[in-house]
Amino acid sequence: MGFRHRNYPDYVCRLKKSMYGLKQAPRAWYQRFTDFILLQGFTQSKSDNSLFKYRHGSHTAYLLIYVDDIILTTSSDDLRKRLMSTLAGEFAMKDLGPLTYFLGISVTRTGDRMFLSQQSYAKDIIHRVAMDSCKPVSTPVDTNSKLSNSSGPLYDDPTTYRSLAGALQYLTFTRPDITYLVQQICMHMHSPTVEHWNALKRIIWYLQGTSDYGIHLSPASTLSLLAYTDADWAGCPDTRRSTSSYCVYLGDNLISWSSKRQSTISRSSAKAEYREVANVVAEICWLRNLLLELHRPLSRVTLVYYDNVSAIYLSGNPVQHQRTKHIELDIHFVREQVQRGCVRVLHVPSRYQIADIFTKGLPRVLFDDFRSSLSVRPPPA
Repeated sequence: MGFRHRNYPDYVCRLKKSMYGLKQAPRAWYQRFTDFILLQGFTQSKSDNSLFKYRHGSHTAYLLIYVDDIILTTSSDDLRKRLMSTLAGEFAMKDLGPLTYFLGISVTRTGDRMFLSQQSYAKDIIHRVAMDSCKPVSTPVDTNSKLSNSSGPLYDDPTTYRSLAGALQYLTFTRPDITYLVQQICMHMHSPTVEHWNALKRIIWYLQGTSDYGIHLSPASTLSLLAYTDADWAGCPDTRRSTSSYCVYLGDNLISWSSKRQSTISRSSAKAEYREVANVVAEICWLRNLLLELHRPLSRVTLVYYDNVSAIYLSGNPVQHQRTKHIELDIHFVREQVQRGCVRVLHVPSRYQIADIFTKGLPRVLFDDFRSSLSVRPPPA
């Protein structure tokens, strides 16, 4: 930084080798690693460019890379040792043994079960705002309030607000129970108010009592996908856009979830709900393709549970009429997947609509029930 050649002060330098710390360094490293790993017989996944697959006879291996952190899983210990030796001969790397920590996520094995947690990261967030001795609350969001752009005076330290909001976003990787309110506070990072800051503090109060919580993963008896989806029609008090959400299970394990404000305004609840059906069906298609690449194709139809009868009728009714022409693309996409037999959209009562936890504040009893259904619980004894 700041280097100038004495004879050519107006020239810029072209680097022949990427240097650690520069913006182009991760891309150059990824390209070099990809070129080498493909020569070893791996193939790159089309669903996820960070995933590499190796299959030769009865030997199977999967390699997942994020910058310079790598997870390698193989069908046999001999194959793992051989691949590790090949990689160590080309790159300077260390075998850290069985997976226990990856990208800030702690992995605890108990028999054939796994527990993913970010307890130390959650405690660091609490310590950053000097709230180590605060009293915990039972739910992360108030059941009555809706955050608005014009809710009270501006907060006097927006930099701290934005920093904590970004930190909480990363925490949602293992804490889907705070996803909804984190999504709400992140929508107001451009101009946070005191009310927004109080909502953020409530998340920290909630984390104070549940910092050790995480996601439990267990073997599935049957390989099948199951999804719940919901939308809070016109829930945003400023734009009247709807908040859409979904959660997808592989067996009994939660593997994908989302809470997001829709990009357009829906004129009816059926349109808002049906747009969210299209979103979760798109996610299901991606997951089915990923499982197909992992040589674990699904033989069963994926069930999508919804609590809006109109949206369910739209998914199977081939009649096109005036009120549905504005969402024609979504209709054709979902109907095509239904006709192929990949997806079925079924009704579920609102009391059992797990995706409600991603669209609104819930009473404590219902919140605890849905949180347990998301497999978010304390660590195993």
